Amino acid sequence: MSPLNRTFHRFRTFHRFATALTLFAASLVHGHATANPVVRMETAVGPIDIELYEAAAPRTVANFLTYVNGGDYNGSFFHRLEKGFVLQGGGLRWVDGAVPPLAAVPARSAVANEFSADRSNTRGTVAMAKVDGNPDSATNQWFVNLGDNSPNLDRQNGGFTVFGRVLAPSMAVVDGLAQLRLINATPCTNVGALAMALGKVPMRVAPANCEALSSAQLAQVSAARVLPAPHTLAETERVFHYLEAAYPELLQAADIATQSNEDLLFRYYPATQTYVGFWQGTLYALGPLTQGEPLPLGSQAHWVGQAQAAGY
Repeated sequence: MSPLNRTFHRFRTFHRFATALTLFAASLVHGHATANPVVRMETAVGPIDIELYEAAAPRTVANFLTYVNGGDYNGSFFHRLEKGFVLQGGGLRWVDGAVPPLAAVPARSAVANEFSADRSNTRGTVAMAKVDGNPDSATNQWFVNLGDNSPNLDRQNGGFTVFGRVLAPSMAVVDGLAQLRLINATPCTNVGALAMALGKVPMRVAPANCEALSSAQLAQVSAARVLPAPHTLAETERVFHYLEAAYPELLQAADIATQSNEDLLFRYYPATQTYVGFWQGTLYALGPLTQGEPLPLGSQAHWVGQAQAAGY
C-alpha cells in the first residue's frame, strides 16, 4: 500500500473506531478551540500551525506577527537543524531566479525578553532565537523545540522566550522535517553580509553544487499567514483547517478556498485530485482513492469535535 493510500485508509477508517467516543468528547470540548492567534506556515510537506501566546508574551507575539503580516517569512527556509534539539528558521530567504537567490530576512528592532518559567522550552513549543550574551536581542529568527530543552534553554541568556506551540496535528510535519538530511551549505553563502553558519541545513534533496541549489531542495516556508480566529468561522471551515494539518499527504493546502454548490460545502485539492466536503451533516471525500465514488467519512459533529480538541 502506497503512503498516500495508507494516509487515506487511516483517514477513512478512523471514524469507524472512534465515532461514539468522539461524539461524546465533542460535547465536552465544545468551545475549547484556542482563542489565541494561529499562524500557518506552509511547507511542501504540510502546514505548520502555531498557536501564539498573545496574552502571556505580548511583545514577542506582536514582533512575530509583524514579520508574518509583512510577508517577511514567505520564501524563508529552515537553515538550522540540530537533531533532537531545535529546528530553526526565520533568518534567511531563498528566491529562485533572483541574483543572488539567498538573502537575509530584514531584521526589525529587537524585542525585550519575555521569558517565563511558566512557559518552558518543552517539545513542540516555539521560541525566539537570540544573540549569545544578550537576552533582549530577538528579532526575526525562531525555532521549534524538538525535545524537552527546558533544562538548557530556560537557564541561559535570560531564558529563551516561548511565545507559542505547534498544534498537535502539525507536529508530524515538524518531525518529518527533523528527519531530513543535513547539508553543509556554508560555501553557498555568497552574500558578504550573511555571516551566519550554514553547516547544518536540512534539505529534502542534496544539490549537486551551489548553482543547482533551489527551493525544491530546501525545507522552505512558501507562505506564512494568520488563520482566521475560530470564533469567526463556521464549524465546517474549522474542520477543513484541521484536516489539512492532520492529513497533509492527501489534502495539500495552499490557502484553498471553500466552494459551495447548493447544500454542498467543499474544498478541492488539485495535487491529489481530491474533493472533501460536507453535505447534510456528513463529511464526504471524492477522488482517485475513492474510485470516483463519494465516500462518507463520518458526521460533521464527529469532525468538529476532532478539530476543537486539536485547537481549531
